[in-house]
Amino acid sequence: MSEPVTALGGVASDAGIAAIAEAPLQGMITLRGDLSASAVKKAAKAVSGVDLPGAGAVQMDGESGLCWMSPDELLVLCPYAEAAERLERLQTALAKTHALAVNVSDARASFTVSGPRAREVMGKLCPVDLAPDRFTPGIFRRTRMAQVPAAFWMNDTERFRIVCFRSQAQYVFDLLTVAAQPGSEVFCY
Repeated sequence: MSEPVTALGGVASDAGIAAIAEAPLQGMITLRGDLSASAVKKAAKAVSGVDLPGAGAVQMDGESGLCWMSPDELLVLCPYAEAAERLERLQTALAKTHALAVNVSDARASFTVSGPRAREVMGKLCPVDLAPDRFTPGIFRRTRMAQVPAAFWMNDTERFRIVCFRSQAQYVFDLLTVAAQPGSEVFCY
C-alpha cells in the first residue's frame, strides 16, 4: 500500500513578500446536518475537542478544530492519521440523527501564507475585507481565490491557512506565489 502524500510534495517559496508553503497532511471531515441539534453539537465537540464555532468562525486546538462552512455544514479538522477513527466515532454518535459525515482529507490540499505582508497577498486574490480590525484569528471565510473556491482563516496575526480542492493545488500555489512575488507590495497613497 502506498504512503499518503500531499498534493505537491511539500512545495514552498519564501522568495517574495510572504512565505508560501504547502501544509502537511491534515485530517478533514465534512459534517452536514442540523447544527442546532444537540446530537450534532455533542458529536462534533466530542470528536474535535472544541466548542462549535459561530457563523463565519473557526475554533482550533492544535491540529484539531471546527470550521463553520455553512448553516448546515462544519469542517472537522484533526491529525491526518486520526481521520478514519474520528469519522467512525462521528458516524456512531450520529447513527440515529439525520446527518452526513465524510472523510475528505485526501480530496483537499492546504497551504500557509505567512509574514507581515500575508494580508496583502491574500487581499489580491480574495474578495474579503482583510483589514487587521476586520479579519482576525478566529474568523473563517469560504470564498473564491481568483477562479477557484477556497476557505481560509488566520492561525495568528501574520499567518493564513488555506484549504482548496486537491485537484486545484498547483493552481492555488501558483496564484499565491505570483501574488507574493518580489516588488508586488501594495502601496496606499
